Amino acid sequence: MNIACVTAHPDDVEILCAGTMIKYIQKGHKVTYIIATNGEVGSPTLSNEEIAKVRYGEAQEAARIVGADLIWLGYPDEFLFENRETRLAFLNALRKAKADVVFTHYEDYYNCDHNAVSNITNNVGIHLTIKNIPTEYPPLEHNPYLYFMDTITGLGFDPDEYVDITDVIDIKKEALMAHKSQYTWLKDQNDIDYVDMMLAQAHLRGYQCGVQYAEAFIGVKAYPRGITKSLLPQYV
Repeated sequence: MNIACVTAHPDDVEILCAGTMIKYIQKGHKVTYIIATNGEVGSPTLSNEEIAKVRYGEAQEAARIVGADLIWLGYPDEFLFENRETRLAFLNALRKAKADVVFTHYEDYYNCDHNAVSNITNNVGIHLTIKNIPTEYPPLEHNPYLYFMDTITGLGFDPDEYVDITDVIDIKKEALMAHKSQYTWLKDQNDIDYVDMMLAQAHLRGYQCGVQYAEAFIGVKAYPRGITKSLLPQYV
């Protein structure tokens, strides 16, 4: 299968669902990261242009560590809006990835870009097969199934499925640490060690489902994307 993970910022996937992406890859499935914004506000010292280049390089390295492809949309950080242009860009990226299963943010109100990415990804989900909405890459044959990822720190998220990531937690941590600039930025900005935050959340979700570390998801149950089985990596 082809798996697409659509996130707002470089490092979102590593915090929220990289373990699950690693499990897919280990089973022989193809994973593509689609990152919407360029992370240009994420530095206390570098200019917008400088930090955007740094964050692109970090995203490439994080994807390399797990074996994922990367599509970089490059929209301005914290100023992503849903309009015709962004819908078509997301649609084209998902068609390029030939997505069978899509992961994206849950609308959690933590961050405006997370909310925008969630809305756009969900809204274009059933357009992927429509020939009269042309993009560079051709329409898909089937509407992909959609999963919402956990929220940052898990607030307001009531999972209905979990993935045991205990055996890949060290790779997930390594991929997150590829985003070195953000480790420093969040320490300075919010006094947060986000590696510790990621591990604590994975440990909490693990407690909830009876393993050491886990990631949590909600499968979107909406016409015409409903399915009768789980497509998470422990089942496929």
